[in-house]
Amino acid sequence: MRKLLASLAITMGAVGAAHADLQADADAAAGREKAQSCAACHGQEGISPSGSFPNLAGQQASYLAKQIMDIRDGNRQVAQMAGQVDDFSDQDAWDVAAYFADQDASLGQADPDEELVARGRELYRAGDVSKGIPACAACHTPTGNGIGSAGYPALSGQHTDYTVATLQAFAAGERANDPANIMRDIAAKMSDADMQAVANYVIGLH
Repeated sequence: MRKLLASLAITMGAVGAAHADLQADADAAAGREKAQSCAACHGQEGISPSGSFPNLAGQQASYLAKQIMDIRDGNRQVAQMAGQVDDFSDQDAWDVAAYFADQDASLGQADPDEELVARGRELYRAGDVSKGIPACAACHTPTGNGIGSAGYPALSGQHTDYTVATLQAFAAGERANDPANIMRDIAAKMSDADMQAVANYVIGLH
């Protein structure tokens, strides 16, 4: 656990330094124009009408820009995004990310099942030492806003189905663009029930 937390701290510093200059030049107004093609799946203002696609509104710009560039460059495989960002420059990616980051995040409604909420809260706030799972809040903050300087995403209000699918992809190694294997290591230690509990907790987190 200590080794993993140390890796998190090192990664935060390195990623933050790399992104600072590009993020400072991001143009949200230009991003709005470039983001028109994103609306069909992610909503006009970044709130997706389908749980299969992530909400982008309020997302950390540093995280979102990285995902756009990783998809463009083939470092992250997303079948639904095939060809969508092939012509994006790095500046386009940052502009679109800045636009969505400026939008108000979605606030969802968690399933009120007491056991499900309790397990989600436990994992998010404290982790599970017996499984070697660190607290989600360490990287994503207690309110789920993420840490922009480290490129850690906001989770607050994210669709449950999308969060579960993402954790499953990390656990299976199907998604591998997480710095230092952080999410692959964590997700591999989570049961399906753990994933569902965390996903249910974050949809109502703010």
